Amino acid sequence: MQSYRNLAGNSGVEAFDILTDGIWVRFVNGGTYLYDYRVPGRAHVEQMKRLARAGRGLSSYISRSGAQYAERID
Repeated sequence: MQSYRNLAGNSGVEAFDILTDGIWVRFVNGGTYLYDYRVPGRAHVEQMKRLARAGRGLSSYISRSGAQYAERID
């Protein structure tokens, strides 16, 4: 996984891994979640990828959009 740059300095996201059809997101409070084209859908996933690469806004986007995850690992 790649460390999240956290440019705002207060993100709940610690790291991410971009896949062709999804993104894994690891949160600082524990848990790693897969968001993919099935759940929550392509548009959400592509926006998450953009925000992850930018290093800003990913945690807020996930919270605000109410994006459901496809899978969780601890």
